[in-house]
Amino acid sequence: MEAAFEGFQRYLHIERNASELTRKSYTEDFISFLDYCADRVGYVPTPEQADIPMLRGYLTYLYDCGYERSTIARRLACLRSLFRYCNREGLCATNPAKALRTPRVGRKLPHYLNSREISELLEAPPANTPMGLRDRAALETLYTAGLRVAELVSLNLSDWDQDTNILRVRGKGKKERIAPVGSFAEKALQRWLEVRTLSDKSSPEDREAIFLNRFGQRITTRSIGRMLEKYLKQTGLSDKTSPHTLRHSFATHLLDGGADLRSVQELLGHKSLTTTQIYTHVSTARLRDAYEQAHPHAHARSRKRA
Repeated sequence: MEAAFEGFQRYLHIERNASELTRKSYTEDFISFLDYCADRVGYVPTPEQADIPMLRGYLTYLYDCGYERSTIARRLACLRSLFRYCNREGLCATNPAKALRTPRVGRKLPHYLNSREISELLEAPPANTPMGLRDRAALETLYTAGLRVAELVSLNLSDWDQDTNILRVRGKGKKERIAPVGSFAEKALQRWLEVRTLSDKSSPEDREAIFLNRFGQRITTRSIGRMLEKYLKQTGLSDKTSPHTLRHSFATHLLDGGADLRSVQELLGHKSLTTTQIYTHVSTARLRDAYEQAHPHAHARSRKRA
């Protein structure tokens, strides 16, 4: 089974062009299944020995342990993909995970910041220090271009066409898209690049990066997260806010401003329009809240029932 998973990982990397994060998540899911088999079944099966009752027992175990439905759905998706690969490679006759039903997962409305909160956050980094200028440029770029944090840290100097003010972004599965840079982000990026400094520790790969840490090395996603936490405490904004919140805010504000859904899909780099439609629910929820608070007859029905 371990050898089959190693082949599966190579398949994900080479043929499916899956991201490192996806491969890491699948590894964690696979280890969870192996641990269950060793502890509860008494042995680790070969791909041919794994069957529907064994996988159904694993899902029941996950439910009993109190795992979220989203986690269980992801782990089942991992096993379904793994056994599909094994079946294709002749390691098992069928895909035992195919017959199992994926748990229904309710979609939560994404957390976002309103325009005032966005302004407070983007103005929090000091404009008189190199790291402050870097932080302001990073936050402005995340918001103005709707980037994932992994997309931000992977940006190279050559990815920004300053003549057209366009970023070339490498998204999930290394799929490329074009993202416009707003005037605020353009100014912030230019000010950061004026003070961006390399060091003896900078590798050739670091030298290409737009965003560097204080040691002249490409900044990491974790560093962006820690940086954001610092400014959230400073501004008193919700601790639910993450780097991805700026992407949610970007999409929500575009739709509130009248952008069509298909354009937002392209800007976000979503493969499916269904993924983008969650932001229409956010806008609808905001309209409903405004109605409930402002309209004099909004609660007439509930008062009549009372």
